[in-house]
Amino acid sequence: MRWIHAAGRGLLVLVVVMTGYVASGARADEGTAGGRGPLTLATAGDLTGYLGPLLEGWNRTHPGEKVTLVELPDSTDETHAQMVTDLRGGDRSRFDVLNIDVNWTSEFAAAGWIRQLPRDRFPLKTFLKPVVDTATYDGHLYAVPYVTNAGLLLYRKDVLAKEGVPPPRTWAELERDAKTIAPKYGLDGYAGQFLPYEGLTVNAAEAVYSAGGSILGDEGARVTVDSAAAREGIGFLARGVREGWIPKKALTYKEEESKQAFQDGKLLFLRNWPYAYVGASAKGSPVAGKIGAVPLPGPHGPGTSVLGGSNLAVNTHAWHPDSAARLIAYLTSKPVQRQVLTRGALPPVRAALYEDPDLIRRFPYLPTLYTSIVNAQPRPKSPRYDQVTLVVQAVVQDAMTGHETPAAAVRRLARELAAVSSRG
Repeated sequence: MRWIHAAGRGLLVLVVVMTGYVASGARADEGTAGGRGPLTLATAGDLTGYLGPLLEGWNRTHPGEKVTLVELPDSTDETHAQMVTDLRGGDRSRFDVLNIDVNWTSEFAAAGWIRQLPRDRFPLKTFLKPVVDTATYDGHLYAVPYVTNAGLLLYRKDVLAKEGVPPPRTWAELERDAKTIAPKYGLDGYAGQFLPYEGLTVNAAEAVYSAGGSILGDEGARVTVDSAAAREGIGFLARGVREGWIPKKALTYKEEESKQAFQDGKLLFLRNWPYAYVGASAKGSPVAGKIGAVPLPGPHGPGTSVLGGSNLAVNTHAWHPDSAARLIAYLTSKPVQRQVLTRGALPPVRAALYEDPDLIRRFPYLPTLYTSIVNAQPRPKSPRYDQVTLVVQAVVQDAMTGHETPAAAVRRLARELAAVSSRG
């Protein structure tokens, strides 16, 4: 995710940062508590600047329910930390509507920080089916999907065309081309997001899922990672660094650093969210017109992406929950979802938009992205996801840097995840 989304990366959370404005008494005076009134929306950093204009549309037509937008850091981990700190303040929280990473829904719901929502208030049947599952916990709806995401393999189609080879569908083909073709053109072979942060959890989960494995089951109650598939997936990443077709500098990459390396013409292949395709295709990019996108490869054919994106949730202590639900319905409406794509280059949750001929002409990766999304899987669900992801990051980093073999790393991962689950 950077936008988790995907993408990864989550996109929206309302927060008030003006001194003195956040006192609960002052907020209560601005509207009827429990009904309608002003809102605050906090979000991870809006890299494309699209969100302000969307909220201006709401504010023009809802003068009594105006939204104040506050952007938190663009780092998923930092945004999570700031939200959790604030939400632990209970009724002193500054948030009304939370745009949370898709994988925080279980954690926030289990902690009692977000409200259960009525399914019949939102047109969930018009959404892409896999994304709705990311908004549920224990069988109940606690959020509404806002943007989705899935990882894609971006590649230099000009280079592959010169070599007369198609884009890779399997790990073996990816490895071969990264080893043999990339050096001929002065390029590094393959990169993803391998710095130990949320992006590494995503990349590791995709490798495990693509090999047919899993990490957790039963919403975190059962550890399933100790498998041949997990050893194969983690081994694929570790082997790339060891053999050099994943450059060591990729171990420092997050979404932006990896996108920039590809956009600057330094990589043959890149795993990233669709926003990277848009940026690399923009006017002035050294690789504009030279790139393509396909689903992530796996051991024997197309692999499995992690489902990225963000969900909109309502703070349990929101003063104006009816206005909050109305805002969520607005932001997930079809016209606004179209703008989420056209203004923000973020994948919408409305299924019909992926079949729109005008949008496909403008965003030619949409059919590929649709295939990736409907076949994607969520990151491991757990009420203690903040600890789960730290464990995954630490263990996979040790495997990729050669401090542990993939087999030893998987055994350790199983032990440490079991400890996290037992503490829950």
